[in-house]
Amino acid sequence: MPNYWNSDKELFALARDELFVALVGDVLDKLDYQKQFLSPSLKPIDDDLVIIGRAMPVLEADVFAQSYAGRSELSEKPFGMLFEALDDLKEGEVYCCAGSSHRYALWGGLMSTRALVCGANGAVVHGFHRDTREIRDLKFPLASFGSYAQDQAPRGKVVDWRVPIEMDGVRINPGDLIYGDLDGVLVIPKEIEVAAFEGAVEKARGEQEVLIALQNGMTTKDAFEKYGVM
Repeated sequence: MPNYWNSDKELFALARDELFVALVGDVLDKLDYQKQFLSPSLKPIDDDLVIIGRAMPVLEADVFAQSYAGRSELSEKPFGMLFEALDDLKEGEVYCCAGSSHRYALWGGLMSTRALVCGANGAVVHGFHRDTREIRDLKFPLASFGSYAQDQAPRGKVVDWRVPIEMDGVRINPGDLIYGDLDGVLVIPKEIEVAAFEGAVEKARGEQEVLIALQNGMTTKDAFEKYGVM
């Protein structure tokens, strides 16, 4: 059992209130998970909001017409299974979408409204969003490559969800932890989440001691030798 939290809700509050993404990334490095950050271009659209929750991976694919007579049952469905995936979001989850090109927006304002009603903790899309003002007004935590108004309706479809996906070579499995702030977005595999966040709590408390020591005149060399943190 974890030492510092008893539920996901307590862990998420701890991550928002006491930690930051760089701390957990440092701990993952020491655990030999050194490629867990997504692209540095993928950032929350609101610097004041933190994304923390369980991944609900969504697989998107490009198409070249909104509805057409094809061999798949998805051919005649605008957006594919987007609505089913969005409606399946659970409390504390983060919608994570990848697989398509960057020709269109993967997220928008109405999707944010539905996700909030479902209790979701945010979204991370490997592409663009639109309806920026609406999403910011909703205070919905979203990370993307930026804003682009072009609609996905005739250009992309969701083909599956709650399946493994990859972003920038980082595997995202259902239930992994997604943690993002203004410095980047991190994927924490479920099997090491306790070690990662317990290590981050201990590192955060150690850094407070270092901060006080530096403020009192200790050199960085002496501080690192004494505390092992910098």
